[in-house]
Amino acid sequence: MSGKLLINCIPLLTPLTGVGRYTYEICRQLSHISEIEFFYYYGYYSKKLLDISIDDKKNNLSSYLQKNPLIRKSVKSVLFASSRILAPKFDIYWEPNFIPLPQIKTKHIVTSVHDFSFKHYRDFLPKERKEYFDKYFDERVKKSDCLICFSEHIKKEIKGMLKCCDSEITVIPHGVRHDIFKVYDDYELDVGLPDKFILFVGSIEPRKNLVRLLKAYDSIDKSLKDEYKLVLAGFKGWENREIMELINNNEQYINYLGYVSDSDLAKLYNKSSLFVFPSIYEGFGLPVLEAMACGTPVITSDSSSLPEVGGDAAIYCDPYSIEDIADKIVKALNDSELRSRLREKGITHAKEFTWEKSALKHIEVFNNLTLK
Repeated sequence: MSGKLLINCIPLLTPLTGVGRYTYEICRQLSHISEIEFFYYYGYYSKKLLDISIDDKKNNLSSYLQKNPLIRKSVKSVLFASSRILAPKFDIYWEPNFIPLPQIKTKHIVTSVHDFSFKHYRDFLPKERKEYFDKYFDERVKKSDCLICFSEHIKKEIKGMLKCCDSEITVIPHGVRHDIFKVYDDYELDVGLPDKFILFVGSIEPRKNLVRLLKAYDSIDKSLKDEYKLVLAGFKGWENREIMELINNNEQYINYLGYVSDSDLAKLYNKSSLFVFPSIYEGFGLPVLEAMACGTPVITSDSSSLPEVGGDAAIYCDPYSIEDIADKIVKALNDSELRSRLREKGITHAKEFTWEKSALKHIEVFNNLTLK
């Protein structure tokens, strides 16, 4: 492929969650391909990919903007207005975050659709996000020449909801940073942790099903809880009042760490005895693979895309059943041979997923458009 490719990198301006991580990892791989002239859009146009290594000042600014939607909206308005005036013309515009921006001048549009949580689980979303998707998603995404998603489950949803045909949709699984998420023989972790623990990683929000996880953990025998504490890592999301109350009321057994860097997260996976991810709905479910790559036995939901991601290397639970989540946790904790089998299967399974493979599939999509 030759020509000018623009990538919307606004997701890199806030602390990275799923969309931002995906955007950065694909950009990082694509930047090694010299025949393409890359441009990155941050509300302004740049030929430089941001270094998103964790930096306290950047995190503080990003967190401030996240907590102040009116200020964030004003900043975006100023940047978008200036970008309309200075906009160059591109061959392909790739939108990695659901909704293409209207001010981009381009021949072709490729859009990544991660999931349909904004339609299925409206009560789980902040008001601002619901209003934005209601107003713009259907109208703008249909202007795309190709849609990228990350599981067959989401492809079926795209076909049903957007009335797209197979040729307009490409499924590209995510990858794992195997240089970070791997088995470590020796490491130091500078956070206070119990000797043995169950780990959850993800935003503290309703879709991640934390209320049921916390209640399931609370229901297991005291002797197991004394031996295996529960550790949660991830940004505070939204609509999480009940979740935080359950955490605060059970501090004897539950540690909430907040956001941790990738390097510390990999060590957390390594140190944990069991990773539990009972999310109600995921377009992919990257933490499942990260945990497996670190040799951590995994319990996850039997719903949405998660069985595709976990394959035969995970234990599956009914995310709507507190009793089933608890039973699967107890089963895994009481069976060291089962955990050992899951560990070996998980390590092998996770090796199949790389960001390099994912980026090459993206290039195929872009190439197909430039040949038209």
